[in-house]
Amino acid sequence: MPGIQSTFLAMDTEEGVEVVWNELLFTDKKAFKAHELVLVDHPNIVKLHKYWLDVKDSKARVIFITEYVSSGSLKQFLKKTKKNHKAMNARAWKRWCTQILSALSFLHSCEPPIIHGNLTSDTIFIQHNGLIKIGSALPDDLRSPIRIEREELRNLHFFPPEYGQKADGTAVDIFSFGMCALEMAVLEIQTNGDTRVSEEAIARARHSLDDPNMREFILSCLTLNPDKRPSAHNLLFHRVLFEI
Repeated sequence: MPGIQSTFLAMDTEEGVEVVWNELLFTDKKAFKAHELVLVDHPNIVKLHKYWLDVKDSKARVIFITEYVSSGSLKQFLKKTKKNHKAMNARAWKRWCTQILSALSFLHSCEPPIIHGNLTSDTIFIQHNGLIKIGSALPDDLRSPIRIEREELRNLHFFPPEYGQKADGTAVDIFSFGMCALEMAVLEIQTNGDTRVSEEAIARARHSLDDPNMREFILSCLTLNPDKRPSAHNLLFHRVLFEI
């Protein structure tokens, strides 16, 4: 699960399957709500099986047991693909976008909406059969320790300008999805070592898109005004995803 400080591969002896043991540490005792995430069951979301809170003295450790995804991250797959291709196959790009949007639409339709809040090409996983899974979302009160993780310079471009200024809304996920869709289309947005991806690099990636419908689709997600970004549900019916 993205942002967790410690992760171990484990065996669920009751179900007879491999799982991932994730630990998130707090310096202070902290209440949390994860029950709504346990109920989330979607083919494109990494399943959160169980969780519990381990409190010792003044510190707390939250333990999550999640589904084990044996394949690598989307970013790793894109790097391998770039060695032999200049751009992503349009059919594969549409299939991946549809699966990610299906997961986001599902989360955002919950009551109240569940905000993923950490969607990057590092937190999206692709299985050998082409199935996409996004890393499990976390409830708001567990997200503050993860802000440090996602504020790494190399990932800052996945988060919109309003990030950190107010409570995250569904539009935050749409912006992050748009940046993922752009990276999927061009295979890589150039960085300078471990520094932040520049606006110039993002602009070059946008301008390199040949398909006007794909460009419009991505730019609608990356608009600076969060109120003008489309919903995940509406994006699922965008014409670019239905072109043959």
